[in-house]
Formats: sequence, structure tokens, C-alpha cells
Amino acid sequence: MKKLNYEFKNPALLDLALTQSGVDNAHNNERLEFIGDRVLGLTVASLLYHMFPNEAEGELARRHAALVSTQTLARVARDWDLDASVRHGHMTGGRADHMLADAMEAIFGAIYLDGGFDAASGIIVSVWHDLAAAAIQPPKDYKTALQEYVQKHGHGTLPVYRFENPTGASHNPMFHVTVTAMGKNATGTGPSKKAASMAAAEEMLKILAISDIDG
Repeated sequence: MKKLNYEFKNPALLDLALTQSGVDNAHNNERLEFIGDRVLGLTVASLLYHMFPNEAEGELARRHAALVSTQTLARVARDWDLDASVRHGHMTGGRADHMLADAMEAIFGAIYLDGGFDAASGIIVSVWHDLAAAAIQPPKDYKTALQEYVQKHGHGTLPVYRFENPTGASHNPMFHVTVTAMGKNATGTGPSKKAASMAAAEEMLKILAISDIDG
């Protein structure tokens, strides 16, 4: 991980940050992930506060959610070649992004413990500043976009999400959800309820867009 740009005084912390619970139930990165998540969240919140002084809380919140999302963390992790370094038990299918994101947060937690908040925050800002600057407008997640679309075009009726029983192995479940909006249904699957509902919302937006064209 040459792009990390940090020299650990205690290399064991980095080793722990790269160890997923599927490898070692007792000594893994879950506790480091817990603290790293907080360091990342506060750093990005402060960054956005200063970068976008004219935006309201809701706009900043949407930016924050996108920047600390599993997808963004996994993308940075792959850019840092973290996928070649993390020790995992079951990095398959849709779980890969989640495990990489967890490892990223664990690394930030490890740096915080090894070098303090400023060290961890400085590394985060060096990457996330450009990610934040790349989005001219506050992003909308698919569920928010669908809700706003339906409220505008469907007489205010909100989408309804119905979750099915998960399938697959207990250590790697897949969740299934159906969303109903404006008389139409769409389904989505994912490694978490949130991911499945996002996928369903994305599919519904595509269906409604086609309906607008046909109509």
C-alpha cells in the first residue's frame, strides 16, 4: 500500500487493521473499524463544512453520506491496492466492497491510535478533498431521488418497501426487497437491506423513466 503515505510506529496495528474477522474471531479489525468510522465521519463533516459554506445541513448531509459510503471507501481501497493486502475469510460477491470498506475504516482507526487524530485526519483530507470537490451538486441516493420523484409526480404517496427473507449462507446472506410506487413494482438484491433497497429504488427509477417516455 504505497499510497497510504504513513509510517506506523507500531506495525502490529496495521496488521490488525488488515485482518478480517473471518480469519481470526478474536484478533481482527472490528474494534479498529469502530473508531476509524468516527474519525472518518468527523473529518469529512469538518471538510465539507469549510468547503461548502453556503450549503444547508441537508445538502451537506447528502454529500457526507456519499463520501463515507461503502462504495466510496471500497473505491479508495482498490486505488490503494488494499484488495491485495487485506486478509479475509469470505470476500465473495457483494461482500467484497463491504470488507474493503471495513478495512479502510480500520486503517484510519489504526493511524489514529498510532499517531493521533491529526495524522489520521490529514491522510483522509488528502484523498477526500478531491472526491468532495468533484461533485458540483450535492448527490442524491436512489431512495431519496425516488421519494422526491414520487412526491412530485404521484400525488405525494411515498414508496413502500417490502423485505423478503434473506437467502444464501449465514456468513454471506443476500437480501431481497420489492418497492411499490405509482402502481408499479421493482425488485432489488444486495448484501445488506440498505443495498437491496437502493438497488430496488434504482430499478424503479428506470421503470418510471421508461413510463415517462412511453407516456
